[in-house]
Amino acid sequence: MTRSTFHNAVITGACGGFGQALARELIASGTHVALVGLQGPALHALAALAPERCAVYTPDVSDPHAMQAMAADWMARCGVPDLVIANAGVAGGFDTAQAGDLATLRRMLEINLLGVATTFQPFLGPMRAGGQRGALVGVASIAGWRGMPGNGAYCASKAGLIAYLQSLRAELRPTALGVHTVSPGYLRTALTAGNRFTMPGLLEPEEAARRLLAGVARGTEHIVLPRRIGWLSRALSLLPARLHDRILLGQPRKPRVGEPGATDIPGLRK
Repeated sequence: MTRSTFHNAVITGACGGFGQALARELIASGTHVALVGLQGPALHALAALAPERCAVYTPDVSDPHAMQAMAADWMARCGVPDLVIANAGVAGGFDTAQAGDLATLRRMLEINLLGVATTFQPFLGPMRAGGQRGALVGVASIAGWRGMPGNGAYCASKAGLIAYLQSLRAELRPTALGVHTVSPGYLRTALTAGNRFTMPGLLEPEEAARRLLAGVARGTEHIVLPRRIGWLSRALSLLPARLHDRILLGQPRKPRVGEPGATDIPGLRK
């Protein structure tokens, strides 16, 4: 990779497949990178690629005090970032009829939605005060464009995130900071490994990482990965709602917590 547009980056969810791919791209380009996640060994393996330019942090992204402490330590070490990527996220099936799934909904909102705000908050003031160009990136999902049967918690968290990023973008128009909404379709990561349905446009995380960083560097505010899955989603949205729902109801549902193929949701308490 050529030298990065960015000099100082913070990435949450850096131990997941997509987060690791983003981190590797930035580290290889000479960027200083704060690696934020819950799996210490995976983060330390990344940091070993450039120990003089990386630091490892393992806070719960939904804990504002832990995130503020992380941000303060990183800025004391390396200064104010010019790129903050709120990538931490969890996924899982959801059934409103199951009382236990309400805890899944709550935790998913805490990580996927609240976690983005707690990631941006401690950096926003210093980034604005510096007056330099910078980017705040929120990793949402195509799933946030329309609710899908059996996936209400995830879809709701990502739809809320898209609206939050729209609001923040409007607020920051007078500044040098850009807000970028990333809507991946299907990436080959642990979050999709248990899916039992067809995943059109499945993209390798390394390619997705390159496209995301290139899009942010160009100033693209809405980045869809890959673009063709966005076109497919928009085409389906033109169908009458009843027909659209019938098509989706015919697909296998994402595994719920406790079912085979379900992914772990850290901090979930039922």
